[in-house]
Amino acid sequence: MEIKVIKIQAPKDTNLILGQTHFIKSVEDLYEAIVNSNPNMKFGIGFVEASQDCLIRHAGNDEELEKAAAEQALKIGAGHTFIVFLRNGFPINVLNAIKMVPEVCRIFTATANPVEVVIAETEQGRGILGVIDGLKPKGIEDEEKIKERKEFLRKIGYKF
Repeated sequence: MEIKVIKIQAPKDTNLILGQTHFIKSVEDLYEAIVNSNPNMKFGIGFVEASQDCLIRHAGNDEELEKAAAEQALKIGAGHTFIVFLRNGFPINVLNAIKMVPEVCRIFTATANPVEVVIAETEQGRGILGVIDGLKPKGIEDEEKIKERKEFLRKIGYKF
C-alpha cells in the first residue's frame, strides 16, 4: 500500500464538499439536492465511478465549476467519492440535503479552506484515509477574537 496526499485545486471564491456515495445515479441526485436547496447557487459535481466503466461522472449548472470538479475527482481517484464546488452560497445551505441523498455514505469535509486528501493506493484502487482541512491552530481565541467572531456571523446574516 502506498499513501499519497492530493492537494485540491479549488476554483477561486468557492467552497467545496467532499464525500462518498455508492451508486451511479448519485450525480443526478446530488444535482437535485443542491438545486432544490438553493436554486441560485452555482456548482459543479465530480463523481468517481468504482465499477463497470470506471469513469468520472459529472454535472452542474456552471461550466467552470463542473470541469474543475471532474478534474479534481480524477486526481483524487478514490472509488465512489464525489466533490462539489459551490459559489453563491455556503455548504451549510446544502449540506443537510446532500446528507439526505439515500446513497450518500459520508461527508469528509465541507469548507472554503485549502484541502489535502490523504489517499491509500493498492493494486485494486484508491480510498480516502482522511482529509486535512485548513491550517494548524495558532492559539486560543481571547475576548477580542470572540467579539470579532460574533460580529462576523451577524454581518453575514447567520446570527441576529
